[in-house]
Amino acid sequence: MTTLAPPPRRTPSGQRPRAGSRPGTSARGTGRTAPRAPSQQTRPARPPARPAGRTYRPGNPLRRIRAWQVFLLVVLSVVAARVIDLQAIQGPTLAAEGVKDRTRTIVIPAVRGDITDRNGVQLATTVAARNVTADQTLVTDPAGEGEQLAAVLGGDATAYEQRMTGTRRFIYLAKGVTPETWARVAALRLPGVFSEATSTRVYPAGSVAANVVGYVRADGDGGSGLEYGFNSELAGTPGSEVYQSSPLGTEIPTAGSSGTPAVPGTGIQLTIDRDLQWVAQSSLASAVRSARADSGSVVVMDPRTGQIYALATVPTFDPNKPADAAQSDVRNRAVSDVFEPGSTSKVMTMAAVIQEKKANPYTRITVPPVLRTRYKTWHDDVPHGTLHLTLNGVLARSSNIGTILAAQRIGGDKLYSYLKKFGIGQPTGLHFPGESDGYVPPPADWSGTTFGTLAFGQGLSLTAVQAASVYATIANDGVRVAPTLVAGYTAPDGTFQPAPAPASTRVVSASTARQVRTMLESVVSDQGTAPKAAISGYRVAGKTGTANRIDETCGCYRGYTASFVGMAPADAPRLVIGVFLQNPRNGHFGGQLAAPVFKKVMTFGLEHLRIPPTGTAHPRLPVFW
Repeated sequence: MTTLAPPPRRTPSGQRPRAGSRPGTSARGTGRTAPRAPSQQTRPARPPARPAGRTYRPGNPLRRIRAWQVFLLVVLSVVAARVIDLQAIQGPTLAAEGVKDRTRTIVIPAVRGDITDRNGVQLATTVAARNVTADQTLVTDPAGEGEQLAAVLGGDATAYEQRMTGTRRFIYLAKGVTPETWARVAALRLPGVFSEATSTRVYPAGSVAANVVGYVRADGDGGSGLEYGFNSELAGTPGSEVYQSSPLGTEIPTAGSSGTPAVPGTGIQLTIDRDLQWVAQSSLASAVRSARADSGSVVVMDPRTGQIYALATVPTFDPNKPADAAQSDVRNRAVSDVFEPGSTSKVMTMAAVIQEKKANPYTRITVPPVLRTRYKTWHDDVPHGTLHLTLNGVLARSSNIGTILAAQRIGGDKLYSYLKKFGIGQPTGLHFPGESDGYVPPPADWSGTTFGTLAFGQGLSLTAVQAASVYATIANDGVRVAPTLVAGYTAPDGTFQPAPAPASTRVVSASTARQVRTMLESVVSDQGTAPKAAISGYRVAGKTGTANRIDETCGCYRGYTASFVGMAPADAPRLVIGVFLQNPRNGHFGGQLAAPVFKKVMTFGLEHLRIPPTGTAHPRLPVFW
């Protein structure tokens, strides 16, 4: 009977057969599969089996969705908060800053007022001009264009080349050129060269009255003279134009614009007469050259009104080219420089003595060769023996000793009082920039010699304008009218407003002034020190001065001030003229150097202003007794 083998065992699904068993094979002998020899290659370990009873489940997608929702909500909340901050809270501020960044303001300069002479002739005015500019990015040939510009504008071609080389979109090449000059530049058609409209200050009379008018600096403000003193009136009020600009610099038309118009400056009409000023300057310049003087001044006044018709100083300058002038040439020496007047000051001593009724033109004075006092022995300029002079003769012969003797009749306090009344040591009222007041030492500061020196014009200091004002007081019958340079003002609408009348003060009586004027006529006679000041057909009165001059370098007396101050017609004065030469080296007497200048200027002034002779004869007062 055949024995049947048992069927093969099935391996459970998902399990591998056990090692050493082979499906469908029966064991030999005992029915087991014989064990295999261990393999020389080790197999990787099996991963651990899952714990029994634990089943893997995939994550819940709702959690991820909720997390993303929360994240997005936070982000959107931050964005919304920032938007609210920018739009609602900071919005107006940021919008204003944006407008501010786009806003451009252009200053519109005001047209500066004119300065004219008493007849309306322009001494300073503002004219249209062009500033030459360049866009460096458009310049194609800097060297070649620089040479062409130099040929028209002047200056250095290399400098123009350097200014046109680079990447700047705007740079100035020249400022304030005339429209005619710009037309020549424009005709060259130089790539990258442009212009802009502007204005510039010009002085049609050149150096005539330059030290009175002054000049305007590059920034548009007055630099000296009346341009400086009246800068706020002349300058006007600048206007403005406000607009919004794109990043490229062009105006945004839809944004609109606003602004205020410029208000032109006020014009100033001076009392200066241009023609008389020119004659005064040219005559003075000639005298300074021939006398080899350091400087000089001429003052021409109307004694009745205080108006100054000419105020000349030498050296001078051209206000059209102020950069070329020395600073010392720019200042007005007639109002800023003080000096000891010398004998021209004796007129104040004589007026004081007559006003105090201590003497008259006929009073007899014995003048010794020398005058010995406790502190000093006094001499006259020209040695002499004993002279028998009238008070008129003391003035005509310009005797220092005789003047001291006359002054002793009133004493020091009275003399000091009259010097102050005549305006010495105080402002003239001219209100000119840099004006000096002069100086008279008070009696408490006097030394033993001060009284004597003050009597004949040393030891005190004054300006040329102050010296002329003293004689204008005598010419105006004893009434001192403050000097003035301004006749009136012209508003932007053309309305003219006369300047207020200057202050006036009586110093001496009309009778005293007339007596002194008659005495001054003797100075111009053949018996006096200034016959070279005489003018045919006119009665002329005046006084010479030859004063020791203070040298600031050593603080000592060195050199002289030669002067002459006079008036005409003497019996009804219309003009007072003072001439002053500082440190002349070719002579030093006022009658020789200054009197001829007086004659030349006075002769022209009488003719120019059509002042006729009075037709009366000079009453020749006695000089000797």
